[in-house]
Amino acid sequence: MRKSGVPYFSQWETPGMTLPVLAKGSQALLGDPLWHRSGAGTIEEYARWAVNVCGMASLKMILAARGEIHPTLELARACTSYGGYVVNEIDDSIKGLIYAPFVRFVSERFGLRAETMTGVDASAIPELLSKRRFFIASVNSGIRWPEREPPSKGGHLVLVTSTSTESIRFHNPSGHDEASQADVTLPLSVFDRFFANRGISVDA
Repeated sequence: MRKSGVPYFSQWETPGMTLPVLAKGSQALLGDPLWHRSGAGTIEEYARWAVNVCGMASLKMILAARGEIHPTLELARACTSYGGYVVNEIDDSIKGLIYAPFVRFVSERFGLRAETMTGVDASAIPELLSKRRFFIASVNSGIRWPEREPPSKGGHLVLVTSTSTESIRFHNPSGHDEASQADVTLPLSVFDRFFANRGISVDA
């Protein structure tokens, strides 16, 4: 497959932070020198949110494809106001991305046509992309190492930009190196091992 032409953004402001985050958790992000680009007020706010914003990174890429650049945490705050994230101030946890509020958010704020999809077979994704430009797919984050067997499906979001009957191409907001970040191409059968059969179709 050819390159997608869709701009790539990591969920970390420094794309190389994935392995440190896997080793040390969100505390590693306190060392991200580019954190201020996220739109966070403090580096602590950035570190708290960045581990939760794979969906916002996917949205940022969709918007960038039509020439708009929005800081990731500004998108996350706006999405939260629609209920797309739920912040628990007691234990500092963040729940999301919640699909239905996200769909309302992108429709009202950006005029995107979006739809929550469940029960989607990997083999059906090509048909989805024939109707809408993008598919935000729920996969296991271990898809950065496709040769490994994932312990479960879902829990992380990637932006699918193209498919054929046999392969799929996507941007992974938490890829750990260039090969696992932008325009990753895998056989559909391999993608299916990580895919939770749900996501959000989006047309800009």
